[in-house]
Amino acid sequence: MALIGYARVSTEDQSTEAQFLDLKKFGCTEIFRENASGADRERPQLKAVLNRVRKGDTLVVVRIDRLARSLAHLLDVIDGLERKGAAFKSLGDPIDTGSPQGKFTLQILGAVAEFERSLIRERTKAGVRAAKAIGKQPGNPGLIARDPLARRRVARARDDRLSERVAEGAGEFLPVVERLRPAHPWDRVVDVLNTAVKKRPGDNPSPWTRDALIRAVRRLVGDGLADPSLLKAAPRRSKKAVAQDRRLVELVATIHNAAEGEKPTLARIGRQLERQGIPTKTGARTWAPSSVKALLDRAREQGLLDPVDDDT
Repeated sequence: MALIGYARVSTEDQSTEAQFLDLKKFGCTEIFRENASGADRERPQLKAVLNRVRKGDTLVVVRIDRLARSLAHLLDVIDGLERKGAAFKSLGDPIDTGSPQGKFTLQILGAVAEFERSLIRERTKAGVRAAKAIGKQPGNPGLIARDPLARRRVARARDDRLSERVAEGAGEFLPVVERLRPAHPWDRVVDVLNTAVKKRPGDNPSPWTRDALIRAVRRLVGDGLADPSLLKAAPRRSKKAVAQDRRLVELVATIHNAAEGEKPTLARIGRQLERQGIPTKTGARTWAPSSVKALLDRAREQGLLDPVDDDT
């Protein structure tokens, strides 16, 4: 039942001291300080504090803008905390998921987030209609002019399909892209999007490909509907980091498949990793269920899990 604080510098104030004092005064026994600004999407201390929080704990910030880059990011973080049985409180905002009033405020924010997604869809559709009205065709005009007529028609048809998909789905895929890019490579973003598509009942949309997603985001950036920084190159991962990541996925799959006579729950797999002394990707010694689930999802996508008991 610990109060755990998180403080991050801002563009105006490059010190977390004032936030630290407020969090300490509120009763936080642990405080994680982040020296990365809002423009820096790599936040090691945020990852560390989310990994540290346990069931019954409360994550505390001075203001919600110290935690999240956007409303979608805030709701994503709070959802992860609630899945772990933890709560969230902002000292300067009426958000406390441990109280009925705070939960009501969160529901309102969720409705606002859905409204924002609807606005993105409508703005994108309007942009596509306006471009078609003036005869604007995406792509390189010089390249198209040198192509045979048949190739032009194929390219135009393909681009029309992309425009339709961007217009219809921007409200769904753009928040995911904004949360993961450019800190993560495009392949990882595609994996997350396609996993979400598989879990969505009632429809069967075609999966995203890396090239299609990049073209879609580039289209939104060109129309002024997305941040150009999303198209920046992701940090290059070392061969050692890639190998470690692959090893963790395979190890979690092995533990899952080896469970006999009992359901391989996320908590049980996490305890097994801890007993073996396996650290998380951030170096922590304690495994959160959300971290185990992320590895299990990747193992499932790669076909590494036995189908008989695959109900974790």
